[in-house]
Amino acid sequence: MAAPLDMEPSALSLELLPTDPLLLILSFLDYRDLMSCCYLSRRLNQLSSHDPLWKRHCKKYWLISEKEKRQRNQSWKAIFISTYSDLGRYIRYYATLKKAWDDLEKYLGQWCPRMIGSLKESVREEDLDAVEAQIGCKLPDDYRCSFRIHNGQKLVVPGLMGSMALSNHYRSEDLLDIDTAAGGFQQRLGLKQCLPLTFCIHTGLSQYMALESVEGRNKYEIFYQCPDQMARNPSAIDMFITGTSYLEWFTSYVNKVVTGGYPIIRDQIFRYVHDKECVATTEDITVSVSTSFLPELSSVHPPHYFFTYRIRIEMSKDALPEKACQLDSRYWRITNAKGDVEEVQGPGVVGEFPIISPGRVYEYTSCTTFSTTSGYMEGYYTFHCLYYKDKFFNVTIPKFHMVCPTFKVSTARMVSGGAETNHNEYAVDEDEDSTDTDEYEDRRRVLDIPVPSGRCPRHT
Repeated sequence: MAAPLDMEPSALSLELLPTDPLLLILSFLDYRDLMSCCYLSRRLNQLSSHDPLWKRHCKKYWLISEKEKRQRNQSWKAIFISTYSDLGRYIRYYATLKKAWDDLEKYLGQWCPRMIGSLKESVREEDLDAVEAQIGCKLPDDYRCSFRIHNGQKLVVPGLMGSMALSNHYRSEDLLDIDTAAGGFQQRLGLKQCLPLTFCIHTGLSQYMALESVEGRNKYEIFYQCPDQMARNPSAIDMFITGTSYLEWFTSYVNKVVTGGYPIIRDQIFRYVHDKECVATTEDITVSVSTSFLPELSSVHPPHYFFTYRIRIEMSKDALPEKACQLDSRYWRITNAKGDVEEVQGPGVVGEFPIISPGRVYEYTSCTTFSTTSGYMEGYYTFHCLYYKDKFFNVTIPKFHMVCPTFKVSTARMVSGGAETNHNEYAVDEDEDSTDTDEYEDRRRVLDIPVPSGRCPRHT
């Protein structure tokens, strides 16, 4: 006999559903929903406490390993809850920053071991609260989270945030601990409500983070200060932008370090950027170039943008011995953003005439300035063969571009000048020639790093 058409099917009870499908469904829930299930019914409370469900969340948000779980001797759920009670406000950032710190420590342990000893232990939550009370501003959660992992570093050399050296100029930036940063918090005009993140004990250079959107800055923007050298107002400070948030600023730097984007020279991280396309090979000799912008030697007003470049000259190890040669001269073609060209020729490089033989490398550092925000250089070296004295040949130097980072002009200058200039990148129209000055510090050969002479010949 058929059932009446108006009879409703009986409701499917949760208690009647098999366990395995329910656990599979719960495994797709985020930690918030999984925790909510604990309060819906006795059955869901039991299922959501199934320990393997919390393993994924512990690894995803807190990077807890199997080894650490065994050391804690707690369930995955207990570990998640206890960690959340301490670091829950940072759950959006913790895994990303913890991985960055772990990767950096591993890399430093292999390549720059003396930096490891300069890192400071984490701070407590109440320490960060005390700093906020001291400076009268809220710290962003990604910044706080990083300092719950490591409290910056001691004021030592080399600095964690990279070095740069020329013959008469040296910069090495430390990542400031929270107390030192708070002591340098700025309330003066031009840097109002800005917190220093880094500091160089040689130059006094710092990177600052804006804690409020004032004086033309975006909240949490990170920048190098650049005083306007032509303004009478001391609060006229331009800015070279280095990051839009602490998370982006720190993790992008770490990624560049641990992927080998920056060279390690004498146990220090040097902030030269190498374009993989900036390589040229002529017969058995390869020339590659890496570059760096130096904010501490640059200015927006007047327009003066300072770049340093590092050149590597290498002969293939498979080259025949009779291919050995010596560099005689160099030729440079220097072009700024307006298309103005300067051509330079001269003997040797950095006052030297290096000999290149199979498997040997010669490196040197030089620099140039532009009155425009970008420019490029290209050219060639002239060599003569050591075995055939009368044989000369040219080796191509690949074209390499140098571009000033995004900057903002001082609101004090714009107000005083009555301008309606946009706060974004400032266009420079001054017509000045570029110069190329050899401010070199490092000349490195294979197994031979001579002390720099300090000479500064032009256009090397």
